[in-house]
Amino acid sequence: MTDSSAVQIQVEPDTPIAGFSRCHVGILSGLATFAELPALVRAAERARRVAAATLALFEDSILEHHADEESELFVAVQRSAAAGPESDLVQAMVQRLTSEHRTIEALWKRVKPGVKLAASARAAELDTESLAELVSAYTAHARFEEQEFLPLAQQILGRDGNHLAALGIALHLRHVPPPIGYI
Repeated sequence: MTDSSAVQIQVEPDTPIAGFSRCHVGILSGLATFAELPALVRAAERARRVAAATLALFEDSILEHHADEESELFVAVQRSAAAGPESDLVQAMVQRLTSEHRTIEALWKRVKPGVKLAASARAAELDTESLAELVSAYTAHARFEEQEFLPLAQQILGRDGNHLAALGIALHLRHVPPPIGYI
């Protein structure tokens, strides 16, 4: 990188030569900034890739994951839970998890426009507060699900191998493309 202060010449002030010297200071300062460009281009490309990957993560994985849980997993666990306290606990957990899904999805709607712009390498203003809240909310959601709900679901559905098998088939069928019909 060029240091603009490294070039110092001794000329009489207010002469044409001094004007040339002052130009060099501005030029060298501009070139020092220009030397930062490769790192900025790499950072911008990384930002574009991260934004594109995040769009795909939400649109192809997270939203589908929520739908799978709500349509298949939660329903199966609720049906298989023993009446009484176990059923009440499952119901409370399912309500919590479903509410968290809606919160996460609402936060995603807030940040998605900026992420789409960044993914297309256009100037974007990201709602950093909502983005941080989204990451924090999903982290807490996944932690609760991993530590509390999924072990309970395994215990409940594991009592009857048919219940786990039925869940597996239901999930498989949700993701099989529909057959192409003909007349």
